[in-house]
Amino acid sequence: MTKKNLLDQIQYPTDLRKLKKEKLKQLAKELREELIDVVSTTGGHLGAGLGVVELTVALHYVFNTPKDKLVWDVGHQAYPHKIITGRRDNIRTLRKGGGLSGFTKRSESEYDPFGAAHSSTSISSTLGMAVAKSLSNNSNHVIAVIGDGAMSAGMAYEAMNNAGAMKSKLIVILNDNDMSIARPVGAMSSYLARLLSGKTYFGFREIIKFITSLFSKRFKDKAGKAEVFIRDIVSGGTLFNELGFYYVGPIDGHDLDSLVPVLNNVKNSKYDGPILVHLVTKKGKGYKPAEDSRDKYHGVGKFNIVTGEQSKSKTKVPTYTKVFANTLVKHAENDTKIIGITGAMPSGTGMDIFGKKFPDRMFDVGIAEQHAVTFAAGLATEGYKPFAAIYSTFLQRAYDQVVHDVAVQNLPVRFAIDRAGLVGADGPTHAGSFDITYLSTLPNFVVMAASDEAELVRMINTAVSINDRPTAFRYPRGNGLGVELPEINEILEIGKGKIVKEGNKVAILSFGGRLQECLKAASKLDAKGISTTVADARFAKPLDQKLIMNLCLNHEVLITIEEGSIGGFGSHVFQMLSEKGIFDKGLKIRSMILPDQFIDQDTPENMYKTAGLDAEAIEQKILNALKSNIVIPKAKQFN
Repeated sequence: MTKKNLLDQIQYPTDLRKLKKEKLKQLAKELREELIDVVSTTGGHLGAGLGVVELTVALHYVFNTPKDKLVWDVGHQAYPHKIITGRRDNIRTLRKGGGLSGFTKRSESEYDPFGAAHSSTSISSTLGMAVAKSLSNNSNHVIAVIGDGAMSAGMAYEAMNNAGAMKSKLIVILNDNDMSIARPVGAMSSYLARLLSGKTYFGFREIIKFITSLFSKRFKDKAGKAEVFIRDIVSGGTLFNELGFYYVGPIDGHDLDSLVPVLNNVKNSKYDGPILVHLVTKKGKGYKPAEDSRDKYHGVGKFNIVTGEQSKSKTKVPTYTKVFANTLVKHAENDTKIIGITGAMPSGTGMDIFGKKFPDRMFDVGIAEQHAVTFAAGLATEGYKPFAAIYSTFLQRAYDQVVHDVAVQNLPVRFAIDRAGLVGADGPTHAGSFDITYLSTLPNFVVMAASDEAELVRMINTAVSINDRPTAFRYPRGNGLGVELPEINEILEIGKGKIVKEGNKVAILSFGGRLQECLKAASKLDAKGISTTVADARFAKPLDQKLIMNLCLNHEVLITIEEGSIGGFGSHVFQMLSEKGIFDKGLKIRSMILPDQFIDQDTPENMYKTAGLDAEAIEQKILNALKSNIVIPKAKQFN
């Protein structure tokens, strides 16, 4: 670790607040260098943190954290915050097993009062804190930093509307960096851009100040009201003012000479209500490769600091995301009704590839999954074939729309669910743990999971062909297996699984990405003389009842396996078998699912080992089932 004279003196913000104000620029410079050095070795989110270095320093300098509550939205902006809040010694464990989270996390530090990994939650959560403090007669401040596209989500405006109506004492910092993960879309982005470009307001403000300085207090008071009127008309701050916020800005978010006094003024303001401070920052600030990059180095792997070149995977096997995108492009070349939709994640979902080929048929709606789903439903009513490509964990935010606007109306919206299962360094907040459960429970849905990239192609093909109901297909993060891809005319029979390996004693029924681990376990069991069948279910809904019944009737043990929570594939299998009376015949049946806990970040391999869903755990589950001879006596208690 390179010695940094000022940063080495800062263990906690109390140390920072001892510095003279003139030293803050040097501290910010050292903090930015440290951030670049750290992420070059750990990978992670870089551009957003680079853009808030000065803001981080100013906030902790002005406010009395952690007594004053500071919430970062989205949490990936918080790497500089972590470095100066007691976590610098561990910062190189970022996003690793047993290390620091890549987001804010309550259990990690008292300086993280609210965990944030999904966007647009900061104003709602800090409003709750502000009301709690008011009820407790606590005068400490509550500050929300919202940016990196998070203001494109409706939840932020719901919270602002509520805060303004309640006249709550709350400070919101709008970090306007003109970016989310991709460039932001929508009217709000244009509105803020117009605010920034308008110079007239500043001229009027200086004129008003000059005039009022020459006259009496009574005139000043009236002129002050006039300034508010002028600000509303000229600056465009009307939106925030109408929501009940006192608007301050826009301000250069990298200018500490402006930031510190403005934040001090806001802190000491007697205004009885919420205040919004509009800062203009540059994502990737201070690191040229990030500034020049299209996504401002939003999320990076390890990289060379001098050149900015990122370490690339040596495998030539495409990612599941790329297979999805390329397959959808092929279909769209033949079918003009196919539409691509994403929520601020074009590169993450592969929709950037689709958008390059069909710019008029790809819609990035911003961080607004609820809108994305209902927008897709509207397209479906008009005979179009919308593919909503949304991470499993983000689709959770739109569940009511999936139920009410898609499933109830039986509309043929296609959900491409990326990042299914455990996802590694992003940890539990981004794990796709629940979609099998929350989609399979819905009437009318077809729910599929790909065991490899060839199966993913077949499922996309199948989804294109289904025009009478909604469909969903899930697939994991990362690279495929390198198998040959089928043509786009190869579709699956709905509700039809397949036998992958034949045996006669034990049956393993896999749904999704654990199939290879099932085959490894089967190989070990075969070596022990335990003949094992392995089947790929393909569908959680509708189930292949014939396949499952045959597995039950011809094997001593049946194990279901899925990368999802309780209530999903295995639960549906059990319900079906219960109705068929299979359990009356003494079959040994078990289900392997994600455990009832959130699993912290690590490599995917280690996470699945922790979850008990690797080959070793599968083998042991089967061996235990074969040994089981539990008999529950009648009229006695089971202990």
